[in-house]
Amino acid sequence: MAEPLKILLVDDEESIRKVVEQTLKKENYQVLYAPDGEKALEIFKNENLDLIILDVMIPERDGFEVCQLIRQESSVPIIILSAKSDIVDKSVGFNLGADDYLTKPFSPVELSLRVKALIRRTLNDENKKGRNLQCTRKGDLEIDCKSHEIRVRGKKVELTPKEFELLCFLADHPGQVFTREQIFKHLWGEEYIGDTGTITVLVRRIREKIEKNPAKPEFLKTVWGVGYKFSN
Repeated sequence: MAEPLKILLVDDEESIRKVVEQTLKKENYQVLYAPDGEKALEIFKNENLDLIILDVMIPERDGFEVCQLIRQESSVPIIILSAKSDIVDKSVGFNLGADDYLTKPFSPVELSLRVKALIRRTLNDENKKGRNLQCTRKGDLEIDCKSHEIRVRGKKVELTPKEFELLCFLADHPGQVFTREQIFKHLWGEEYIGDTGTITVLVRRIREKIEKNPAKPEFLKTVWGVGYKFSN
C-alpha cells in the first residue's frame, strides 16, 4: 500500500487548523502542523513534503519569508493562505514562488480541490521531465523550456515556476488567443476552482521581467475582452 502524501499546514489559528486537518485527512493525506515560521522551516528540512499550506500572518517568520527560503531549496508546491485579497499581496506571493493563493475564509471543498489539482499537476510535470521541449526565440527573448531558462538580450531572467509555465504555454502557441479560464486550466488542471485574476497578476509579473516597456508589451499581448497571446 502506497504511503499517504504528506502535507504541512503552517497556521497559528486553531480554527483553521481543525478545518484543514479534517478536510485533508478525509482525503487520506498525512497532515503535519507548524504554528510559526521557524517550526515550519524545521519540519521542511526534516520531512519529505508533498505540499505546503502556508499562512502569511504567522509568528517568528512570516509566510512570505518562509516561502522565499523554501524556494531557494525546493520546488514543493506551496499554497499561500491570507485574509487579504489585494492584488498586490497576491503579486508578492507569486513572485516569491507560491503556486496558488487562497483567501480566508475559504470552503473546505475549494481547499481540497486546489490541493488535488496542485499535486496532480506536480506529478504530471515529473512525468514530462526529459521530453524534448522547444526552445523559442523572438527578438531579444529566448525561452529554453528544456533547461528552464529565459534570456532577454542575452541576460538570464529568473521566473517563478508558474510564471515560466505560463510563458512557455503561450509561446508554444504564437498568435493564438487564450482566455484567462483556459490558461487557468492549463496551469492548475481541470478541477481547479479559483480567481482568474491570478492570471492577470502572473502576466504582469512576467512583463515586468521580460518587456522593455511593460505598459507596451512586445511579447505578451492583451486581447481586450478575451485574454492573452504570445506575439507571432
